[in-house]
Amino acid sequence: MDLRSLKYFVSVYQHGSFSAAAKACFVAQPSMSFAIAQLESDLNTTLFNRHARGVSATASGERLFPLAQQLLGQADAIAKLFTTNSSKQAFLLGVTKGLGVERMSALLKDFTASQELMELTLVSHTQTCDARIIMKEEIDESEHFISIWKEDYLLALPYNHMLSLKDSITLADLDALPFIQRTPCAAWDNLNDTLTLAGLSVDIRAKIQTIDYALGLVQAGLGCALVPAHSEILSKTELAYRPIEGLRLMREIVFAFQHSTPVITQIQEVVVKHRR
Repeated sequence: MDLRSLKYFVSVYQHGSFSAAAKACFVAQPSMSFAIAQLESDLNTTLFNRHARGVSATASGERLFPLAQQLLGQADAIAKLFTTNSSKQAFLLGVTKGLGVERMSALLKDFTASQELMELTLVSHTQTCDARIIMKEEIDESEHFISIWKEDYLLALPYNHMLSLKDSITLADLDALPFIQRTPCAAWDNLNDTLTLAGLSVDIRAKIQTIDYALGLVQAGLGCALVPAHSEILSKTELAYRPIEGLRLMREIVFAFQHSTPVITQIQEVVVKHRR
């Protein structure tokens, strides 16, 4: 039994499938499957039940998971113990709001793992920093960039709203509609301009900044909101999400930097692996 096999085990447990775990660990699926099979052989037990949609942990797997997490954490702590702070390189990463906690956490985890001697600090995307994860429209002329995520905007509304019965929403449907305005948001600006040209307007009930707050107000029945359609948002099944007919609203999230360095080059490789 080795630490790599335990790492793979934890990843499979968390992702619920060999393919997703292999992707997260940046290894081929056969290598992942072989390592888990070897671990099961070493422990003389079955750790996962295999089925068509993925895997689920057995009783042995459930027992092993917290122990494996503890052992891996201690191994990481030991490695850090013998890494002197003076050898670490400070890296300031500017991050814009509303990018999604889960996918940003996964990206930042691989971000730091790629550079063991890097001391990462997150700052506002408007501050001076070494690189930024931002919306494409926030790029400065002096910056280079690579795309990470692209996603459309949808109208979020409660299931008890009559518009939830429609497959898509027309501009006319939006006229005088109670609305949660999130700013800054380029998609909202585009929608508002389109409505103005059509002689329509929404009924602004709240002006806020964060996506989570907007979704909370929608769920409370205060109004509808325009939100990016990434998986973390769409997983909130208590709300309905509908496209707006004849209007393609989208955002592109990028990794931006001014100067290419060996560290930036290695980080770009990590970013590309998370691209969707």
